[in-house]
Amino acid sequence: MAIINGREYEWADVTVIGAGRDIIGVLGVEYGEKQEKELLYGKGNKATGIQKGNKSCEGSLKVRQSELEGLEDLSASHSILDLQINLAVSYGDPGTGTPMRTDKLYNVQFTEQKKGINQGDKKQEIDLPFICTEIDWNA
Repeated sequence: MAIINGREYEWADVTVIGAGRDIIGVLGVEYGEKQEKELLYGKGNKATGIQKGNKSCEGSLKVRQSELEGLEDLSASHSILDLQINLAVSYGDPGTGTPMRTDKLYNVQFTEQKKGINQGDKKQEIDLPFICTEIDWNA
């Protein structure tokens, strides 16, 4: 049932938990899954069906430089490329009338580690692309 004129999720309603702790230096999160699909052909020139293939999951976590350093400290090599964690992304605040929904991302491994900063920047914002083995939507 849709709520008309109801309250939508906002950034203040988002909590990201990773490696057993609240990631307070998170500035953004994005994730999704996709599946290989191709058209099947037979008689004629129109597709007769769709064949499905492998599924994959990927995403990105945007964090402050201090949060990246915290993640680096979890790895023996101090590289997030050697780190594997689970993430829980929760949306909502029951105290304000928005129900809590949580997506769980399993076996998250970061695929890039780089830093950058420009003249005039007040802080570093670092994008951490990742892959994962599964997303449990609204777990």
